[in-house]
Amino acid sequence: MDRNTIIAIVLSVIVITVGMTIQTVFFAPELPVSEEIAEEAVNNTDTVLPDNTVGGITAVGVEPDITPFEVKAGEYSITFDPAGASVSSIKLNNHSDNGQPVELLFRDDEAVNAFMMYSGKGLSDPIDEGFYYTESRHSTLPLTIVTFTRDFISDDTGEEFTIEKRFAIPDNGEYMIQLAVSFRDKNGNSIIPINDNGTMYTLSVGPQIGPAFESMSNNYDYRRVSVRYDEKNRSDARFSDGVFTSDSDEKVDWISLSGKYFTFMLIPDDSITVASAGAMQYTNDTGVPQEDIIYIERAAAASSDSSDMYSFYAGPKVKSNLSIYENGESVFSVDGEDLTSIIDGSWLTWLENILNWILQLFYKVIPNYGVAIILLTILIKLLLQPLAKKGMDSTAKMGALTPKINEIKERYPDDPEAQNAAMAKLYKEEKINPMGSCIPMLIQFPIFIALYGLLNTNFDLRGSMFIPGWIPDLSIPDTIYTLPFAIPFLGTQIHLLPILYTISMIFSMKITQSGSQASAQQGMMAFMTYGMPIIFFFIMYNAPSGLLLYWSTVNVISIGQQMFVNKKKKAVYAEEIAEKDAIKQAKKEAKRKNRRK
Repeated sequence: MDRNTIIAIVLSVIVITVGMTIQTVFFAPELPVSEEIAEEAVNNTDTVLPDNTVGGITAVGVEPDITPFEVKAGEYSITFDPAGASVSSIKLNNHSDNGQPVELLFRDDEAVNAFMMYSGKGLSDPIDEGFYYTESRHSTLPLTIVTFTRDFISDDTGEEFTIEKRFAIPDNGEYMIQLAVSFRDKNGNSIIPINDNGTMYTLSVGPQIGPAFESMSNNYDYRRVSVRYDEKNRSDARFSDGVFTSDSDEKVDWISLSGKYFTFMLIPDDSITVASAGAMQYTNDTGVPQEDIIYIERAAAASSDSSDMYSFYAGPKVKSNLSIYENGESVFSVDGEDLTSIIDGSWLTWLENILNWILQLFYKVIPNYGVAIILLTILIKLLLQPLAKKGMDSTAKMGALTPKINEIKERYPDDPEAQNAAMAKLYKEEKINPMGSCIPMLIQFPIFIALYGLLNTNFDLRGSMFIPGWIPDLSIPDTIYTLPFAIPFLGTQIHLLPILYTISMIFSMKITQSGSQASAQQGMMAFMTYGMPIIFFFIMYNAPSGLLLYWSTVNVISIGQQMFVNKKKKAVYAEEIAEKDAIKQAKKEAKRKNRRK
């Protein structure tokens, strides 16, 4: 549970304990794969060897140069490390973070590299020796090929074999990398000399997905491990003491490590016998995950040559980028893996898609997402005006009844039951539903929830500026000043939009209540006016600017609507009530005269 939620709960408890009574009203053919890679993609039908743990392995030959080197291809700038034939950096050339390319491998200099292999089961015996490498271009496909090789010998059996790791990186703007891992036995022995409790090797990706972060609110950003089994729905990992292990009875389709906007997806080929998949998570004192290492354990093989193919998606969680790998429109294909399921959604995803379509229309007219959000908000308020009007009319009618309700209170000062009965009778006579202002709000609620989901996770808002110097990125909070010290529950950064949002919410509540002063529950009204905005201030303090811009615009429009209704309608309803009272009084006088006669 994040600190913002805790403070919200604490404030709620305080309000309740001082006496407030709160009521919750409210397929196409697959494109050809690289020949150099395809020739390695042996259709393995391995049988898993009996568990006969074999000792370690030792690299042989002259030690190669292990200076890291960078390869730029398509969307990527990848830094390879010959030590372990691994990767120490994956930058996205066309996505920025604080003015620099997004670094998808969030790690410090001491952390383990991505694509590190471990001998046998688990992450305890890394194959981190230096590898020889070559870089080449594919003859026909838009691919850059980086190949690592090194000879090894089994410490126990003396068997010699070669490990090869071949990376294929697309040059055409796609986000899928392919990795072929090959074990070749030099002596013709039918058994690869690595078998640790049924596991040949473990391949890992980590230690964390970027962009970089210092703190994290689960409401507005996160790091999550997910796995897909047997072509079923995505399942999010549940860690026990920092460890997650896949269900041994299920076939692993893929395992992923995701943030709100980007994801790593490690996808083993169907021919690979996966012994297990899992993850290791290391958190800091506040529960923020500092490291999330995902891995796949490859079952021990019985063939003299073993070659495994892995697909690795490293890029944005955008449907158009993910779906091409399942419809034959890409260099690599991963048929039937439902990669788009990694995108966060809810039962209102269909409504989010409609609202996003409208948002994109406004953006095409005025290419500023901040303006587009405001225009979308205005359009929604106009479409919902009939419902909103009913609620506001009900509020105005309640306000017109204020004198009569005050009379009832004076008549029954110490009898709440009599007060309630008299008010219920008054509402019935005046044909007013005290809940009339809440029902339209409940009907609009799904739209508000859908907009929350859209503006909280919309990839297009990343890096989108609204007002230069104030809101440079609608996907993050609008930091206007950084303090040299931390404010409890808020941190060191001062955000202006949450303050403006809270002020507008208080004004909106007060304007609404000015038309409904007849409420018998003054405690609840005071809580709604001041308590709720304060609670939401803490909850929304680290919200994306785009989300707060939407809510602030809603509040401002609601204030204008309610002021107009209160001014125009309240007097009308007061006259109607006075007219009804006059008619009632006249009828009473007529009855009295008739009795005298």
